[in-house]
Amino acid sequence: MSNVEPRDVSVRSVERAIAILDLLAQGGWRTGAEVARGLHVHRSTALRLLATLERHALVERDQRTARYRLGRRLAQLASVVTGEFDLRYVARPVCEQLAGAAGETATLEQATASTSLVSVNWLGRRTPVHCTASGKAILAFGPDAIRERLLGGALEQVTARTVTDRAELEVQLEAARQSGIARTHEELELGLDAVAAPVFGPDGDVVAALDVSGPSHRLRAGSRPELDRLTIESAADLSRRLGYRAKRST
Repeated sequence: MSNVEPRDVSVRSVERAIAILDLLAQGGWRTGAEVARGLHVHRSTALRLLATLERHALVERDQRTARYRLGRRLAQLASVVTGEFDLRYVARPVCEQLAGAAGETATLEQATASTSLVSVNWLGRRTPVHCTASGKAILAFGPDAIRERLLGGALEQVTARTVTDRAELEVQLEAARQSGIARTHEELELGLDAVAAPVFGPDGDVVAALDVSGPSHRLRAGSRPELDRLTIESAADLSRRLGYRAKRST
């Protein structure tokens, strides 16, 4: 006689169904056998779960190739969530945890449609994108056309250390893309340094950045490598909470 309770079986089925959606979210069509291998379950189990998801339009099946991909109903459900949720509400616990681990101030800077500004943290303060760590993270990972528009004109000299040379800034943005972290040294305010990592939405676009700031003598570049790691991990956590799933390299 099995010791597995019916409720345990149901929960496991739900977890496997979610795992299927995560797997298909990586892109492309997949066979039942590929899904089974990805979940480490028997093919018949994967097909049964796929059939249930298909009935609810959460996945769709190509009748010719018998391959599966995410269903159109997910877009409908996502539009409801996108229209109602507040990014700052989702980000708050992540920021609080990051601030506690780093021992510094952690804030969210959200991308906007503005041609020269981004909104900063919970207070709605606005600053030029080129002299904040979050602004640089958003510029580094955002579309080329947006970056060109934002940096096409004269860059404001906020402090003596603000980078206003386009070529120098582009070098910093490329370094941010390579390392996953952007940084500033007294560029917005003398005595204040910051690091930031990009936050991605469900469609893979950068929607915000997590920023950790503090006195320059504590955050000077290279002095606290664990701070970069914490910031990157927290931004990745928030991205996952927003529905982003990074595609695996093949």
